[in-house]
Amino acid sequence: MLRWIFLFLACISLLSGHEIAVEKEEFILKDPPFTFCHASTLIETPQGLVVSYFAGTKEGAPDTSIYLSVEGKDGWQPPRMLIQSKGMPCWNPVLFTLPSNEVLLFYRQGKRPQNWSTFLTRSKDQGETWSAPEILPAGVLGPIKNKPLLLENGTLLCGSSTESFLAWGCWIDETSDGGKTWEKRGPITASDQPFGIIQPTLFHAAHHTLMLLARSHQIGYICRSISHDQGKSWSSAEPIELPNPNSGIDAIRLYDGRIFLVYNHSQTARTPINLAVSEDGGETWEMVLTLESGPGSYSYPAIIQTSDGRVHITYTWNRTNIKHIVIKT
Repeated sequence: MLRWIFLFLACISLLSGHEIAVEKEEFILKDPPFTFCHASTLIETPQGLVVSYFAGTKEGAPDTSIYLSVEGKDGWQPPRMLIQSKGMPCWNPVLFTLPSNEVLLFYRQGKRPQNWSTFLTRSKDQGETWSAPEILPAGVLGPIKNKPLLLENGTLLCGSSTESFLAWGCWIDETSDGGKTWEKRGPITASDQPFGIIQPTLFHAAHHTLMLLARSHQIGYICRSISHDQGKSWSSAEPIELPNPNSGIDAIRLYDGRIFLVYNHSQTARTPINLAVSEDGGETWEMVLTLESGPGSYSYPAIIQTSDGRVHITYTWNRTNIKHIVIKT
């Protein structure tokens, strides 16, 4: 009972006249055929939401595969294995719908992040059927965790990153033809922090500016980089006021111009998991909701805004389920 009171009464914020409240929360998986799942991604389709994640016995295990969960009229359908690992673990799927309505699913395979290869499979029927996987060119990893950013000219900017032995950094993998050819831009790094930033999330900020926010290591705060030339060049990444415990984040610019960011408001733990809002193009932030605050691990969020204006968030819940939150804005 206290949990419901917390969600529907305490989790209400008024920011510049906007009411922000949790409208619904649910688990996507019921009696899943695996013991571990992580790193969800989601899109809207005419039939409902589609969520993908990797799952198996544990992270990095040879049986870790890519799964899909589809929202039906009566709730979430049982998970469907889309990509079988075949002995080589799968990681970090990313879904994105092109203006043509073709759905892209990027995912990675490899024993560890240092030797990942990225694959791309396509669907022209909203996720019912998928093409044979294509491998991306050597050195191109595509969107490493978060959804790409589509520019007005049709260019897709994919926030990428590498985790080398002693150096982490972000990159932009750019495609203008739906993933057939690629250009790589970067690296984007934090000043004097070789073990600095990975897993960027991209959005349109104010005054025709693009902004990148990234997970950090040994810094303790989310880091920000800015581009004034449509993603061709980026500033050195600098910390913002929100903490980060070396865990994934995701952000989106809403239809009304506000920016929502899901993150862990901690420098040491993947709890709590929170929602912050910026009303000035990502310059300043206010933490407005706590989505989960109990002991455990709540991490790797994904966030989208659907055509009805609602905001949907998914995140890893204790690595055993995927939590779905609906925010009324």
